[in-house]
Amino acid sequence: MGSSLPPKEANLFKVIVKSYETKQYKKGLKAADAVLKKFPEHGETLSMKGLTLNCMDRKSEAYELVRRGLKNDLKSHVCWHVYGLLYRSDREYREAIKCYRNALKIDPDNIEILRDLSLLQAQMRDHTGFIETRQQLLTLKPNHRMNWIGFAVSHHLSSNVSKAIDILEAYEGTLEDDYPPDNERYEHGEMLLYKISLLEECGLLKKALEEMHKKEAKIVDKLAYREQMASILVKLGCLEEGEKIYRSLLFMNSDNYRYFIGLQKCLGLYSEKGQYTSDEIERLDAFYKSLKEQYSWSSAVKRIPLDFLEGDNFREAADCYVRPLLTKGVPSLFSDLSPLYDHPGKACILEELFLQLEDSIRMTGSFPGRTRKEPPSTLVWTLLLVSQHFDRRGQHAIALAKIDEAIEHTPTVIDLYSVKGRILKHAGDLAAAASLADEARSMDLADRYLNSECVMRMLQADQVGFAEKTALLFTKDGDQHNNLHDMQCMWYELASGESYFRQGDLGRALKKFLAVEKHYADMTEDQFDFHSYCLRKMTLRAYVSMLKFQDKLHSHEYFHKAAAGVIRCYMKLHDFPIRATTEEGDEMSRLPPSQRKKLRQKQKKAEARAKKEADEKTEEETSSSTSKPGKRQHTRSVDVDPHGEKLLQVEDPLLEATKYLKLLQNNSASSLETHILSFELNMRKQKILLAFQAVKQLLKLDENNPDCHRCLVCHPESFNMPKAKCSGYFHGLSGHAFSQIRFFHKVSSFPAPVTDSAILIWNVLEAELPNISQLHGKSLNVINQSFLEKHKDSLMHRAAAAEMLLVLEPEKKLEAIKLIEDSPNKLAPVNGALGPVREWKLEDCIAVHKLLKTVFINENAASRWKARCAEYFPYSTYFGGCRSSAVAFSVNHNVQNAPENGVLAYQETKSEESHSLNGKLQAFKDLTI
Repeated sequence: MGSSLPPKEANLFKVIVKSYETKQYKKGLKAADAVLKKFPEHGETLSMKGLTLNCMDRKSEAYELVRRGLKNDLKSHVCWHVYGLLYRSDREYREAIKCYRNALKIDPDNIEILRDLSLLQAQMRDHTGFIETRQQLLTLKPNHRMNWIGFAVSHHLSSNVSKAIDILEAYEGTLEDDYPPDNERYEHGEMLLYKISLLEECGLLKKALEEMHKKEAKIVDKLAYREQMASILVKLGCLEEGEKIYRSLLFMNSDNYRYFIGLQKCLGLYSEKGQYTSDEIERLDAFYKSLKEQYSWSSAVKRIPLDFLEGDNFREAADCYVRPLLTKGVPSLFSDLSPLYDHPGKACILEELFLQLEDSIRMTGSFPGRTRKEPPSTLVWTLLLVSQHFDRRGQHAIALAKIDEAIEHTPTVIDLYSVKGRILKHAGDLAAAASLADEARSMDLADRYLNSECVMRMLQADQVGFAEKTALLFTKDGDQHNNLHDMQCMWYELASGESYFRQGDLGRALKKFLAVEKHYADMTEDQFDFHSYCLRKMTLRAYVSMLKFQDKLHSHEYFHKAAAGVIRCYMKLHDFPIRATTEEGDEMSRLPPSQRKKLRQKQKKAEARAKKEADEKTEEETSSSTSKPGKRQHTRSVDVDPHGEKLLQVEDPLLEATKYLKLLQNNSASSLETHILSFELNMRKQKILLAFQAVKQLLKLDENNPDCHRCLVCHPESFNMPKAKCSGYFHGLSGHAFSQIRFFHKVSSFPAPVTDSAILIWNVLEAELPNISQLHGKSLNVINQSFLEKHKDSLMHRAAAAEMLLVLEPEKKLEAIKLIEDSPNKLAPVNGALGPVREWKLEDCIAVHKLLKTVFINENAASRWKARCAEYFPYSTYFGGCRSSAVAFSVNHNVQNAPENGVLAYQETKSEESHSLNGKLQAFKDLTI
């Protein structure tokens, strides 16, 4: 480096490099200017100056200098290396790899460039290149431990586990007998545990066990050693030895569920599905009773039996488990018991038990069979538990009565207000739920959880303005909205996006959904620093686990919601495009496509120039705000599009939506929503085969799911497609699945194929029919009728069949509506102690109401349905139930129209006298930060 310079300038060049490494950027910049004063075209100095400026957020100057330096010295590996570092800082990893490879052509044995290249290859999952680079590093420096480990890990990541084991064994062969020294014992022990995990993964269990016994003294992490030893023994069938180890682990931590599962496996009493014979249940019961005597303080040893016990034994165990927690006052008790409600019959047993405990405490002040009096607070926590139970079973009136009694008993318990708000949310009164959540929050202003729950309730009630003010109470001073984004508060951004989408504000909704997508991109980038750190610190098992997690990162629930929200926004933008309102927009719309494209390009160039000027101004402010050498004040970029208006200015919304659809198809292929969105999007794009592929995936996942059938109902007009010109072309085709019928009914409206590609598409569809159809020779009407008979007791299936009838025979519209209105709301087979439970769900009834209003376009039927559902759901603001806050508010304020999600907006009016049975309903105008 700097070899072409005289000695004085060569020393200054070394100062530049040293200053960059120690982050003393002003010092490095000064040295670079001194060199360039005498040698203004020296390529390597120009490149290093650019790299230094890049670290000072002066990117435009940095790229210009680095490119100029590279142009002046194309044969310098330093210039290519610096260019790669510049690309790497901007996450342009593929371009950075190209630069590194060019640098290696000039200096093939440069350790630093090889190491940087290997990090990028690991980041990009280029396993073949990663192996080659790591092998080259090992060849150049075989006495470096990190090179051996990196070479082994590269083979492990490429699924060549046996080769990774061989490399680690070869590395151990280079070590002396007394290795490691005291300061490297932990790192060496981690390497040994990693090697044993590779042997276990490869199926060499006996060899792994021998290795563990042989290297026990050199492994520092004894807990991980015991856990891995027990796992290997169980896989080898050495159950007695495994049992001993698991019992010793239980003695160390008697609340670790994995240890109990391992112990059950050793005893032959474990089932992954949780299904046991009566004999196995008796043995398990005796086993856990013996453990309970030994670990009386353990919560897990009392809770686990509730999963497999039945009948009277379950009731007795649940009684023993619940009583001390009610006395102690544990608010999370119901959350702990809620998984039991999925077990047949256990919900009824719990109901009888809870009511018996409540009656006994109310009458005698003690639990059944005891004489010792309970403290008064026990009744409060029992009422809380009972109210949560009835809320879970859909009996909201009883749940509210119980929670109101608890609040009247002790009005200072914050959890009571939170639970009441949750009950009202489930009952459909989102505005009252938000009000109660705010009341709970105001009782403890220092509790972040209560604040977050209040924000969530407000967003669900579409009170976005109040939600933002409330959320900002727990942010730092300064740019508070950006602070929420910096904290990666994804639940807030998702809930805000959903609220904006319901209100029709697509710009803000897109901005929130894309912010979540940005967080996942940041998480992917955050792994970069660990590629070198983990190999250096030898945390190899955690490193490989982290890489596997990163590979599945985009299958996470939050990303799925965000991507689906983006797709829905873009599809809605396509269906209802934003019209130009200004004169300039009107003039552009009148221009021919070629001139319009040129005008857009000019506008983009003007925006780019303005952005460049703003960046330069920011850089000047940054350089002027630099205080100490090597340190600069953090400046935050200004959001130039706070309302997401520019996000709506896309030429092809469906093309943008397709990008996110591909991410969902790659990472959430088992989700019905993924393929429903794929169908809707591809039908809008008239990509028939892709839409048909989505249909096949839906049938494969769940052919009887009514959501698939309902979402696949579509009319030719809704996608701007031509009317049927060959109506009989596919009308005679049949299929066993609803979605097939709707798809082919849709395709029958297309014009007759003329081009070769269109004919090919029709031929593919005809060829695929026999593979997916089971009811040959039947018309679509007959198949629809058989589907209705199969699911005649399900509201959503009847609605789907009615919608299908409307598509097939529009003249039978009234018959289809009657099909929905005749749906029976039967009692659910649960035999509740305090009244029946209906099968219909609130969200299903809301979906049916929207179907009658928007698809059937029958206001009378929609009104009749709304009146009927108002009786079933008296707390629902959507249906205007007699006990909902919407009724009280409409009486006082003459409200006529409810928004889409049935929640009233209270931003404009505030009344101190406006109260309902469900809590305080008042605006949050006075909410201040």
